[in-house]
Amino acid sequence: RVWRAAFTTASGCGARMASLGEAAADAADAAASAPAASTRLQTSCSSLQAKLEQLVAFADTNNRAGFVNSFVPLDLSKEDKRAYFLELSTGPESETQWAHLVAEMAALALGKGVTKIEGDQITQAVFFFEHPTLVGCDREVAFTCVDGEWRAEG
Repeated sequence: RVWRAAFTTASGCGARMASLGEAAADAADAAASAPAASTRLQTSCSSLQAKLEQLVAFADTNNRAGFVNSFVPLDLSKEDKRAYFLELSTGPESETQWAHLVAEMAALALGKGVTKIEGDQITQAVFFFEHPTLVGCDREVAFTCVDGEWRAEG
């Protein structure tokens, strides 16, 4: 079993997210044709904002190992962490999955398309947003803070 972040597809993109068999170019085409999200809502928590920016920095340099090590839950087994890394780096749909994940983290860091953030933003934050590259795809991403370290829930 490969660990997956607790990203919930709220509506509009179940089939597209479930079948990441589409080429990475499709994601780029969707991004180019997607309407610009006018909503911007960033976290009020400086440590969570710093974590999001760190994840974006790893993504910008294509540092998938650094990204995974800073993203997955602290209690995730070494085997599950490695499997997730391999899925994002060598899996049959790795480029498409990586492109979607990178786009989501960038959107969260900028607050672009974020419509609300639930949770106290001290120990938990759940972002609700329109996926930046999949038109009409509403998403949720949850983060939890454990001993000062923000991680995706899973």
